Amino acid sequence: MNKPLRATDLQPDDDGPLYTAQKKIFPQSVSGPFRRIKWILMAVCLGIYYFLPFVRWNRGLGAPDQAVLIDLANNRFYFFAIELWPQEIYYFTGLLIVAAIVLFLMNALGGRVWCGYLCPQTVWTDLFYAVERFVEGDRRERMRKAGEGFKMQRAAELALKHSIWLMIAWWTGGAWVLYFADAPTLIKELVTFDAPMVAYIWIGILTFTTYTLAGFMREQVCVYMCPWPRIQAALTDEWALNVTYKYDRGEKRSSLKKAAQLRAIGEPVGDCVDCNQCVAVCPTGIDIRNGPQLDCIQCGLCIDACDNVMKKIGRPTRLIGYDNDINIHRRMEGKPEVFKPVRARTVIYSLIIVAIGGAMVYKLANRSLLDVNVLHDRNPVAVRLSDGSVRNGYTIRFLNKRGFDRVVAVDVEGPPNAMIHIVGADSITPARPMIILGRDTTTELRVLVDSNANDDVPQSVPVTFHVTDIGLGEVASTKDVFVTP
Repeated sequence: MNKPLRATDLQPDDDGPLYTAQKKIFPQSVSGPFRRIKWILMAVCLGIYYFLPFVRWNRGLGAPDQAVLIDLANNRFYFFAIELWPQEIYYFTGLLIVAAIVLFLMNALGGRVWCGYLCPQTVWTDLFYAVERFVEGDRRERMRKAGEGFKMQRAAELALKHSIWLMIAWWTGGAWVLYFADAPTLIKELVTFDAPMVAYIWIGILTFTTYTLAGFMREQVCVYMCPWPRIQAALTDEWALNVTYKYDRGEKRSSLKKAAQLRAIGEPVGDCVDCNQCVAVCPTGIDIRNGPQLDCIQCGLCIDACDNVMKKIGRPTRLIGYDNDINIHRRMEGKPEVFKPVRARTVIYSLIIVAIGGAMVYKLANRSLLDVNVLHDRNPVAVRLSDGSVRNGYTIRFLNKRGFDRVVAVDVEGPPNAMIHIVGADSITPARPMIILGRDTTTELRVLVDSNANDDVPQSVPVTFHVTDIGLGEVASTKDVFVTP
């Protein structure tokens, strides 16, 4: 008699682990053009990050002179000659959109260029690897030492390595908080323990995360934590250039000696000598010859390693290089290679970047440094005075984004025979009040508008407030309504 099926009978015996335990990777040092590019970009990126807070920029008397400053206390963001207010958050939105599209364009042209050369995780991990090689030696020495027992020399090397790592991680956290206050002043306060507690907390958090992610998790961050490899796989197309093993030329693999024997008897043999140098230098420990893999950050180090081997044995370089399957199949069919950097998606991405970037630059170049906002009273909305005129009250906020005080005149347009009065601000021209706005400040005032409108006037009419800089002629306007009870 047949037994009824159970749910467990339909499950496979082994689904495999959802998470693979980390395997210790010992990347070997390598020289070549891609390694040099990575060194240069590392120096540039780290140099900008660590030293930019110390760059000065003169903004006038009383204004902060730090070139790049996120002034949370005063709600300002300074970037050299640019000063952004909270009301201009849309610039950051546009910048994030442009950055995302640039990332898409980089992917369409050269695969994971960001991951291999510019990602902070890659840059700091590369720096930590350099320290590790400097202290412990190259791949073979580190592998040998890792298998040995505890020795005093080994303990001293580990202590030195981790001390340098912690110094780098500490300065990484320290550099980050310098973007939020005057750098020299904050450093002095940190040394004398007079800095705000939040500064020490953030330095501690970023020290811990840098030390952990770059020193221990390394490739695990790229494989398991970062969403970009999954997104990149969905965005790529068949024409994108990726770090690729050219199997049309490399297969059939064999050792150098065996390859010579096979060629002597006329057997087909590829250029790959199965030296595994591409695996030895890979920071994620994969074999690029197995095809596209999620773990590959496309840093190009395997290209350098393979080229060095090809030069030594007298064979053409770029057995591993930036390529795609289309060209591999074309070469196998005896056709010439075709590259299409200009295609629909790259053109569309470029146009989006130019359009949004151009709009932001135009808006920034033509933005007004005088702004005004109005809020109508809610209770009561309007009152009728003893002489029959109608009064509406408003709260007006003036924004002076310049680095000096300015005198502005306030005019009202809309209600018939309108008269404006600013509460608490005396003016020598009552019909056209003039006030002084402090430099780089927001001023909020209560404004009363009276109108001796007759009964034929609609219950609600548009009202426009004009604010004019007497000296510069700069004008800002805002609209609301004037209500008749």
